[in-house]
Amino acid sequence: MIKHSRVIALALSGLLGSSMAAGQSTTEMTANNQVLQAIQTMTQAFQQKNINGVLNSYEKGAAVMFEPGQAISDPVIIKQMFEGAFQINPKFNYPNGHEVYIANDIALHIAPWVMTGQAPDGSIIKQEGLSVAVLRKQTNGEWHMILDNPHGQHLLSIEK
Repeated sequence: MIKHSRVIALALSGLLGSSMAAGQSTTEMTANNQVLQAIQTMTQAFQQKNINGVLNSYEKGAAVMFEPGQAISDPVIIKQMFEGAFQINPKFNYPNGHEVYIANDIALHIAPWVMTGQAPDGSIIKQEGLSVAVLRKQTNGEWHMILDNPHGQHLLSIEK
């Protein structure tokens, strides 16, 4: 009987372990998925040059760091910067996945990214970085970015 109990316990722990990340409840996993969906929706809108889709991913008053150390919160400038970036036909991927941490209605999203595009002269552009974004859950249940820093890796650079 004891052997069967251990087998059942091991089987249950295997089932639970495969369906939930370590220490996460189903509710936490759902919230994580919603945050990831918000990021993926913004990324798709960006790649499709859908400026309204991109801008709708941000909360009013959000700040975007298009350059390391320079936060921009003016919506007119944010729109212009994204429209300028559309010119290189950017394609993004997240080769190492995503990490999401949530406390109440605030989420932190961290993900290394790689972007490829094409300059007007036809030359290929390739950039990579570390996205660090803070999102807030809205009253309608959606998650919108309030801080978006695609250059989180710049603090790790060692100047020679």
